[in-house]
Amino acid sequence: MAVQADLGRPLARYTCVMMRLSRDVAGPCLAPRGSVIAVGAFDGLHRGHQALLAQVGERAQALQCSPIVVSFEPLPRAFFSPQPLPRLSSVRDKLRGFAAAGMEHALLLRFNRALTLMSAEDFVRRVLVQRLAAREVWVGGDFRFGHKRAGDVALLRRMGAELGFNACTMPEIQLQGARVSASRVRALLTTGEFAGATPLLGRPFVIDGKVQFGNQLGRTLGYPTANIHLHKRVSPVQGIFAVRVGLGESACSWPGVASLGVRPTVNQVSQPLLEVHLFDFQGDLYGQRMAVEFVAKLRDEQKFVGLEQLKAQMALDAGMAREVLGMNPRLTDA
Repeated sequence: MAVQADLGRPLARYTCVMMRLSRDVAGPCLAPRGSVIAVGAFDGLHRGHQALLAQVGERAQALQCSPIVVSFEPLPRAFFSPQPLPRLSSVRDKLRGFAAAGMEHALLLRFNRALTLMSAEDFVRRVLVQRLAAREVWVGGDFRFGHKRAGDVALLRRMGAELGFNACTMPEIQLQGARVSASRVRALLTTGEFAGATPLLGRPFVIDGKVQFGNQLGRTLGYPTANIHLHKRVSPVQGIFAVRVGLGESACSWPGVASLGVRPTVNQVSQPLLEVHLFDFQGDLYGQRMAVEFVAKLRDEQKFVGLEQLKAQMALDAGMAREVLGMNPRLTDA
């Protein structure tokens, strides 16, 4: 399978390439010329991840072999967690980011019970050597892998010396006095600190998806919305937000107000739904891809007594969002 890099989102500055995608441990060698490999979960593709992928690309060019990324779905932390793990990026976002970063191939391994039972030594031999013909393997300094997380950088280096590849660690990327990490980004987003998360991600936080039909309640209240279903993905953000929206391949520039939650007042849903009202927009959005950039959190989601109270609060939310976005605030936006 080939994945086309999308230069609009999420890593716009990288060169567009076609990237091949594989899912299985077993199979023919994917890199006949040899490979330089990045291994990790890569949720959010933050600046630390970007630096690692850039290093792999440079080393692959120097060695005249293939830059390859190995990642996992579901995320290992999510597989073992008793509670759903909030994600910074969808699988689609992650693959587009790999392609935009210049990776020739992504081996997106199915993280299941069989993989958790594979020893670290087998992972090195079967995945890194046999499947990918590794010449260099790049990981973070705290990287652990294999059954019961028995594998570490020291084991990679020992086996690399035996099997003909170098194991390398990427120095930490620090911003604002602390290490850039997915957990740090999640914590900032959860509290609505989008300005703090943006430099760590290297871009604003965005959720995108295809606009789907809803029950059109917002239209009857004077606030028609474009709905994006997150399905099983758990977002680190919930509540009411001032947003900017990009349609199709366009940049996120159209102002709006959005709700991400379970709609507790009417027609409560079991899985979070992203509902976006675009200010002063005329047109049909159904079936289009839409990217939603979160600018500021306005409030938490709450349950109202009835539709009139809900409508009054929506007017206040719209006015606040307009003000945050530098527009002329007003109390109605029919």
